[in-house]
Amino acid sequence: MGAGFNRLNGLTIIQTSQGLAEYLLSDVSEPATAGIVIGYDARHNSQYFAELAAAVFESKNITVWWYEDTVHTPLVPFAVKTLEAAAGVMITASHNPAQDNGYKVYGSNGCQINSPIDAQIVTSINMNLEPLTWGLHEYSMRKPILADMSSRYFLSLGREVALAEVEKRSVPFVYTPMHGVGLRYMMSAVDIVGMKEAITVVDQQAQPDPEFPTVRYPNPEEHGALDLALATADQKGVTLVLANDPDADRFAVAEKVDNVWRQLTGDQVGVLLAHWLFSLISPQVTSDDFFLASAVSSQMLSYMAQVEGFSFRETLTGFKWLGNVARDMRSQGKRVHFAYEEALGYMFPNLVHDKDGIAAAIHFLRACASWGSPWAKLQSLYEKYGYFETINTYWRSPSIQKTLGIFEKLRNLQRPFPSRVSNRTVTRWRDLTIGYDSATRKNVPDLPTSASSQMITCWLDQSKSDGAIRFTIRASGTEPKIKSERLEDNLTDYKADLHDQYISSVVANNRIRLDKEPYRFLDGSNKNGSMMLTSRSRKDSQMFEIREAPVQGTNSSGSVA
Repeated sequence: MGAGFNRLNGLTIIQTSQGLAEYLLSDVSEPATAGIVIGYDARHNSQYFAELAAAVFESKNITVWWYEDTVHTPLVPFAVKTLEAAAGVMITASHNPAQDNGYKVYGSNGCQINSPIDAQIVTSINMNLEPLTWGLHEYSMRKPILADMSSRYFLSLGREVALAEVEKRSVPFVYTPMHGVGLRYMMSAVDIVGMKEAITVVDQQAQPDPEFPTVRYPNPEEHGALDLALATADQKGVTLVLANDPDADRFAVAEKVDNVWRQLTGDQVGVLLAHWLFSLISPQVTSDDFFLASAVSSQMLSYMAQVEGFSFRETLTGFKWLGNVARDMRSQGKRVHFAYEEALGYMFPNLVHDKDGIAAAIHFLRACASWGSPWAKLQSLYEKYGYFETINTYWRSPSIQKTLGIFEKLRNLQRPFPSRVSNRTVTRWRDLTIGYDSATRKNVPDLPTSASSQMITCWLDQSKSDGAIRFTIRASGTEPKIKSERLEDNLTDYKADLHDQYISSVVANNRIRLDKEPYRFLDGSNKNGSMMLTSRSRKDSQMFEIREAPVQGTNSSGSVA
């Protein structure tokens, strides 16, 4: 947020809303009566921005379905679907730093907008830049919906979790909303499953605070973000911690096992939730019952689905893809039961076609009432389906130009693609930015491509200890980061009690240097290589740099270290 056309402020909110309003009036059937849903979180300026947006739509005679208090993000797509609205807007920056905010748009299908609609809206915005209304006004077309939609949401959630016929036993846990809006909605949710007495709330993080004073970043994935919750759990003698991010669409879990706190990865929570749903659903026709995951998530779910008689489909990164693909599949008569992404996002399509941290928490608690320890349950899944390891890291990018430069250097290492990454042979190379896949007919990728999104994935050969590696490097769509995901398939020598030692050996053998969890630093060197990414730590920020590695002799293998 700040002054200028490249920041969120009163002017850019009005311009964006005018463009969206004109798009709806020209391209959507009866938008004035169908209306638009508007919600906001507790960040700086969220309510102000939402009221500015509402004034624009009302000035265009478009009904505004108005959340008159802070909401968790999934309530906006839920209302779009329930009210059959023309669109929805949520003012939030989710788990970003305190100085950020955002304008999140949902289509009439209750999903985040996707191509080509996003580009059409941008065109409309650029054609409607002159503010036609300025300031906050009272209009008769604003209709409050918080009480009604909340009631309907929790009724729907209650029906979802009622599928599980498990004993309503208490599962003591500590909960943190991370200074966000989640507490009110979590309390209503645990009441549904009879666990209101089981929750202990982290007092210092219970109420909304847009400064997020107790955490460096309000993201449960970040190192240290759960420290207060873990300390509270230790004080209370509780071994399970659940967390949401500030707009409560993401969900995180930590469990104390043998006196050591283990924070589950998004992939681990995803496969646990999927397996829980397996136990509740009998596939009617194998090819019609689906579970989804994004291209940067673990391959474990696909193996599990195959064993259990379900179908699996992979999509591009983000819930704008997972949600829209699920909707399209349902229109074709397919049943999509669950979708997830490794960045702590879990979607239950019967409820909303977007990630939902409250619904994920309640499903998880119901599952824990049946399992006991989620960590122990995870180990049993590894025993049955094989062990899959995910190592994620990121670098903070100082500019878009630097990010683009890095990807261009990677593409130019060798044509059509590098032959090796560290000491592993590349068996497949897919670049969804330029539209290339070495493993498909005519080298056309099997997933959609986008010239505006940087994403390269390579598959590496097997070793004696694993069933191959899939490595992805991509630019974040919401933050100034370059992310990498490394997925190990079907490790043959895994033992739960040797997990940390195993990771250390994998890292050492592949010249990757990692700090303590969550894995933050990547360093490499290869005497035959031509490029390496390095990262260095500073007290207040994570930086990355890219530099050429020395090439000895005339080697031109195109190796990436």
